[in-house]
Amino acid sequence: MTAQNRVELTVYAPALTGDDGRTLAAVHGMEKALPGMRLEWKVSKEGQLIALPQRDAWLAEAATRGQFPLLCNGDENYPMTISGLKTPASQAPGGQPLLDIHADLPLDAVVIAAAVNILEHVAEGARARWGHMTPARVMQDIADQIGPKRHGPEKPPRGLPAITFPERIPAPEIPYYLGWLNYWSAAAARAIGFPDPARDADLLSGAQRTATGGWVVRLTEAPLDLDNPTHLDALLRAYERFPVIGGRVAPR
Repeated sequence: MTAQNRVELTVYAPALTGDDGRTLAAVHGMEKALPGMRLEWKVSKEGQLIALPQRDAWLAEAATRGQFPLLCNGDENYPMTISGLKTPASQAPGGQPLLDIHADLPLDAVVIAAAVNILEHVAEGARARWGHMTPARVMQDIADQIGPKRHGPEKPPRGLPAITFPERIPAPEIPYYLGWLNYWSAAAARAIGFPDPARDADLLSGAQRTATGGWVVRLTEAPLDLDNPTHLDALLRAYERFPVIGGRVAPR
């Protein structure tokens, strides 16, 4: 599948310091949101699928080493994956190391219908601070917002605001950027000032509260498409509403 047909999920959580159950909870969360889908395979160095009959124990053992290795659903024609990487303190907001959990899924009717639950279950399972789920085709626009950098466009595309590098953001609960679906923990919501009933009626109409007091906030009903002027306007308005996102202003 090409990037035009994929959707990316990323959540940012405290770094692993052992097996605290969060990696397994994130995997179980993704499976719960997509009944019948099982992430019980790994991929060899040669690119071969290898079944993991003791998946949970294998994942727990990896977590004791601070690792979240890639898992997939074993279907090369309909691939889904999840894995995690460590962001060192020197490259992370507030100088606190992070666990970045990434999932890659088809952008089809099944995933779109379950998208809010997928993001919520993975983020809550990982005890993430914030995260997003966004069509892969939008991710280059997001990358082009980050700067200043030596290479790439001089200014962000499509009139989007410039956002800073993660290590320059003062606190780990402040989101780096906005996506199609946005997960904000209770701490992240406080940091950006959400919700304000007087200002956030539109966002609240498409938002879902989580069990831990966080939020999943949908910017557009259909997956974000920045070639659609209505979608681009929704994204621009959200950036204007939350200037703390991306390190553009200091939190109060």
